[in-house]
Amino acid sequence: MTTPADSSTTSTSTTGLASNVAGALCYILGIITGVLFLIIEKNDRSVRFHAAQSITVSIVMIALSIVLSIVSSVLAFVPVLGWLLALLLAIVIGFGSFVLWIVLMWRAYQGKEWEVPVAGPLARKMIA
Repeated sequence: MTTPADSSTTSTSTTGLASNVAGALCYILGIITGVLFLIIEKNDRSVRFHAAQSITVSIVMIALSIVLSIVSSVLAFVPVLGWLLALLLAIVIGFGSFVLWIVLMWRAYQGKEWEVPVAGPLARKMIA
């Protein structure tokens, strides 16, 4: 069964690319390509959604990175256990970010509009 979001894989956006390709490219460089595609694309709601979600996910990840930096600085005062915990947190968040990035690009390439829990609703408001 196809949904309206699934049918966008065959249409062409105003960028000259297929909608699914443009949607996936929105995530390549995070906030940079998100802003670029949001400015360029005027008609295709799917591409605009992926561009807006790329921006919001990037902002959330930057904020999370800042929080991780602060937590790591505090944990650095605990001799060995603090350093190991900070390293473990960095690895988990880094790997999770990478997996999220791949999943978002893959879902966009499939023509699906998968909403990330926090960033997705904000992206919908941005394009409304």
